Order: sequence, then C-alpha cells, then structure tokens
Amino acid sequence: MDAVTRTPGPVNEPVKQYQPGSHERAVLESKIKELAGQRAELSMTIGGRQQMATGEVIDVVQPHNRTHVLGQLANATSVDVAAAIYAAKQAAPGWRALDFDDRAAIFLRAADLLAGPWRATLNAATILGQSKSPYQAEIDAACELIDFWRYNVHFARRLLSEQPESGPGVWNRMEYRPLEGFVLAITPFNFTSIAGNLPTAPALLGDVVVWKPSPTQQLAAHYIMRLLEAAGLPPGVINLVTGDGQAVSQVALTHPDLAGIHFTGSTGTFQHLWRTVGENIARYRNYPRLVGETGGKDFVIAHPSADRQSLAATLIRGAFEYQGQKCSAASRAYVPESVWKATRDDFLAQVDSLTMGDVASDLSLFMGAVIDARAFAKHAAAIDRARHTATINVLAGGSYDDTTGFFVRPTVLECTDPADEVFTTEYFGPILAVHVYPDDDPATYAAILAQAADVAPYALTGSVLATDRHAIAQATEALRYSAGNFYINDKPTGAIVGQQPFGGARASGTDDKAGSVLNLIRWVSARAIKELFVPPADYRYPHMG
Repeated sequence: MDAVTRTPGPVNEPVKQYQPGSHERAVLESKIKELAGQRAELSMTIGGRQQMATGEVIDVVQPHNRTHVLGQLANATSVDVAAAIYAAKQAAPGWRALDFDDRAAIFLRAADLLAGPWRATLNAATILGQSKSPYQAEIDAACELIDFWRYNVHFARRLLSEQPESGPGVWNRMEYRPLEGFVLAITPFNFTSIAGNLPTAPALLGDVVVWKPSPTQQLAAHYIMRLLEAAGLPPGVINLVTGDGQAVSQVALTHPDLAGIHFTGSTGTFQHLWRTVGENIARYRNYPRLVGETGGKDFVIAHPSADRQSLAATLIRGAFEYQGQKCSAASRAYVPESVWKATRDDFLAQVDSLTMGDVASDLSLFMGAVIDARAFAKHAAAIDRARHTATINVLAGGSYDDTTGFFVRPTVLECTDPADEVFTTEYFGPILAVHVYPDDDPATYAAILAQAADVAPYALTGSVLATDRHAIAQATEALRYSAGNFYINDKPTGAIVGQQPFGGARASGTDDKAGSVLNLIRWVSARAIKELFVPPADYRYPHMG
C-alpha cells in the first residue's frame, strides 16, 4: 500500500457508572446470571484451535462463593507448550508480512467490539472470576483494555514514523522488525486489562506470542481470546496455554527461540524467570527482552498542610478498592499527629462501614473477596501477627472468614515502628499500615520522607498529600526514585492509559511503562538502512594528495 496513513486519534473510553435502574446495569446483571449458570470449558487455544490441556484438571471458582464452579481448565503439559511454540513459529512469517495497518485494524476492531457488544461479557467474567465490583470491573476489563488497544496503535504508529536524518546523496531510514522467535506473555489475576495487553502489545508490532494467564483469571482470559478471534486475529499469532505454568518454565524459558518475556506478577516469580533466562543465556538465538511489572509497597505521605477532608477518601479508595489487590494499592501511610487526631475517628468509622460480600449477586457492594485460599491464608497470618506485635494496634477490621468465600475485612494497623514488616512486606490485600509522626518540628517531615523512601525494596507508586508547595517539592525530590508513578494530592492507584504510563523500578520491575511508546519499543528490533545514491569511484581521500 503506497500511503502513509494516519491512525484514528485515541480518546479514553468513558466509564459507565451502573446506577440502579440504568440500562447498562440491567444488561450486566443479565450477563452475570448467564455466565454463572454455565460451566465453561476453559480450553487452550493453539494455532486457532480450542483444545483442553492434558494435565491435571483445575476448578475455577467464584472467590466470593468458593463452592460455585465457573469452569474447568487443565494444566498444560510440556507437549502442549511445545505445540503452542510450534504454532507461533508457523504463524510468524504471515503475521510479519502483514502491513502494520492490517495488524492495527484488528486491535482497533477489538476495542470497538469491547466498547459495544462484548462489554458486558468481559465485565461479567471479571466480576464472577476475580470478585470485582461493577465499577472496578468497568474501569479495568472494559475501559483500560479498550484504551490499551487504541493507544497502542497510536503509539506504535508514532514509533514507526521515527526516522533518522539523511545527508546529501544519502537516504537513511529505520526499519522496525518484529523480534525473531516468540514472546512469552505471563499475566496476573488482578487486571483483565493487563491480561489482554501483555500478549497483544507485542503482537501489534508483528511478534507472535505464547500466552499463559493466571488460572484464577482464566474465565475472563477465555473471553479475551474469543473477542480477539472475533476481531480477526489470525490463528497462531497468540497461543493461549492454561494452568500453573510449570511446563512453561520447563519448555518455553529454555527454548532457543525465546525472544522476550512480557510479565506482570510477583517479584519472586519475575526473579525466577530472569534467573532461568540467565542460566540458559547461551542457548538463545537472541538475547531475550525481559519486561516485567511486579510488586509494590505503595505509600501515602501526608504533610501537616494536607487537606483533612480528603484524607479518608484517599486512603479508603487507595487501600481497599478491589480488596487491596492492585499492584498500586496504598499499603502504608504516614500521617502527622495533628491531622490524625482530627480525622482518625471518622476515617475508622468509614472503614468499618465498607460493604463486602457476593459482588455477583449484589452490585451495590464496595468490596468482594480476595482471590483464593492462598491469598486468604497470607492475609490472615499477617493480621494474626499484627495482633501479637506490641508496636501495632488493630484499629479497624482485623477479621476474616472463608466459610462461603475468601473474605478479609479492610484492616487498619497503627504501628509506632516505621521499619516493621507491615511497612516493608507486600501483603497484596486489604491491610493498611499507618505510622503517626509528630509534626511539632518541621525536620520530622524530612526524616519521614527519607525513611519511607528506602525502607521497602519496591518503587511502584506513591503519593504525597499537602497544600504547602515547599512540602510538595521536598517530597517530590526526596521520593524521586521511590515510585515510578507519583501522585500529588491523589491516591496512588488508577493510572489511565495515555495519561499516566504505568510502571516502577527497583523490586517493582523494569519500568517499561505499559500504555506508552516506551513499552512498545521493547518489542521491535530496529534495522538502520543506509542507501548511497552515487558510490565513490576512487578509494583515495583528499588528504592523500
């Protein structure tokens, strides 16, 4: 095609509110009942064919109603993973040969399908399988994934148009080639949008992908795959394998054609992946690209000048939305004594009033359940430890119950020791540690900033609450390397594609900023081409005369 096209200008997808009596709420309730009444066969998709894996069968349940089985998957075996890699390699030549516009059109169509007829399906699957409230599902499974697909096309076009200068008689140009081999996408349970973005971002640039979703997110992942097929994704471009990932580690991580890993999950898992790649570095045809967003111990630091009326809402939304299972969730807060005295009782009363339960049956609830039994046990142990630690007072919550679902009440821990585990260890649940510091001496604020900056190994998100501009500037500088996404007078969650590219460094990942050109550039291999129009006829230079 002899044309330099212009892709549609991206705009963030409007968020539906699902008020009682609204049309979108009625549609969503109907779809929830429909999916809950099925027992889905959560198959792999290899070379465009749906097939059950051949390993151990695993039930996928509702976290808030753990006896209700939504579907079944099976662990992929080494043979299954090898078949997925083979299918990807077979699809690679045809996918690379497609013009960028043709690849982009598939994902733009997927975005429009999700904005329209597929919206309720993906939101309902996320509510049922991941225990999200309607609003949390909407901003994730619908809006953010739509935004990823639209903005990725926009940023990819901008990347491809980046070209070098040319001097007289020379034409220099840059070609952005897909990576040789396949990209391994390993996606988490907590965001359907991340599960959709990690395999599709490399695919947009012409890469072929083996995708291993989290088993606890498999219901929504299943429908993402069906949506991509409906949008026209050719067979074999993205191959979905199911299960716990052991076979993926054994086969894909050691395969000579591993070209890259696109990962979101725990710090420990990402370090395992990196270590395995290092141990096998001599086996690969190219050095694999490693892109990961991992854990966080995200902070809110309030200055004495902070707006006291907004503190409770900031902490509640930042710490307890989606049961604190966002990578960016606030899990530690530092509050000056004067502000704490004025806001403490109201804040704790609001925390204790937060509604929790079966989010699929009651769409008005604020919170659902944590994702599974392992997460429940981790949070229960953390709360029990806090109750038996002299420097910690449990001010709100502190209870848990897995009788019907994996429910952990939103918990506030006041701790006098800012170096305690509750400020350094990622629990990934609805547990907020609060350290109250004296604010009669301005030097104390500087000391709090310095201590909070480095007490945890992570550097994902954080925020400062202040109206004093000097205090804001002081925090921004002191915390420069402590958060890849830094917020001023806002909660540390809710990054929007195209507005706040997301990612952190240190133990939080490679900071390749999902939802930006910085991420997409990792999935291409650039080739610089120089064409000389009139080659020299004499080897000698003027200085040789």
